[in-house]
Amino acid sequence: MQPEFATVAAHVSAAIEASAVYTEPFHHVQLTAVFPPPVYVAMLEQMPEPKDYRLLSGRGKYALTDGGATRTKLDLFPEFIGHLPRPKRPVWRIVARALCSTEVREALRRRLAPGLERRFGARYRSIGLYPLPTLMRDVPGYKIGIHPDTHTKAITVQIYLPRDRSLEHVGTVFHKARGRGRFERALQMPFAPNSGYAFAVGAETYHSVDRLGPEVGTRDSILLFYFLDDSALDRTKNRVKRFANLVRNEVRHLAVQRACASRTAPSSST
Repeated sequence: MQPEFATVAAHVSAAIEASAVYTEPFHHVQLTAVFPPPVYVAMLEQMPEPKDYRLLSGRGKYALTDGGATRTKLDLFPEFIGHLPRPKRPVWRIVARALCSTEVREALRRRLAPGLERRFGARYRSIGLYPLPTLMRDVPGYKIGIHPDTHTKAITVQIYLPRDRSLEHVGTVFHKARGRGRFERALQMPFAPNSGYAFAVGAETYHSVDRLGPEVGTRDSILLFYFLDDSALDRTKNRVKRFANLVRNEVRHLAVQRACASRTAPSSST
């Protein structure tokens, strides 16, 4: 039996509270044992199939010559999880609800307080935050250059989902700015099971991912972004974007269903 989401939320928030804090090259925390072990095992057993993921916007930079992409995603909202095969839904519903919980949000707010306060001042304690948990799948050829993340995000969290430690070298790289357009490679997160990192997005939070080589099957992770949700405009944009993504995903899902039906339909004979 799967534990209730509140139990998972309590475990995740406790892992955040116990996380190691680092100040270089910018304030961040490094996470371990993020999910309860039985839940982590269930997540790996119930990973979605490639057809369950969708392309990202700005898909050109992730495109492959065969029509696929080096990065695809599945938003962990009920309207997306509901299209998964029935056996896969329970664990992802629990994980999604836990990641969107108040306990997890406030644990991150506390642990990332220095970075949040640097950007928002004392109001960081009450600033509105909108969680978006997304299951990401990267394949060989994927890379992303040095960037700090968009200013519409307040917090970035990534939780790695490998089965073992054989691909530790594909973790996210953090950089230190050393002048205009110049960066020093400061440290690299190990791509280890049930681990990750979190930081408050700021002008100095530069990070990247090296190009994935052929030794990588898939680089699976959860990206949990907290978007600013503080003004009426913020709140409207976040919900309109979610609705637009829902519409696009419904259209994509229907197209996948039609394609599957056409492949399984008996051919006519004359």
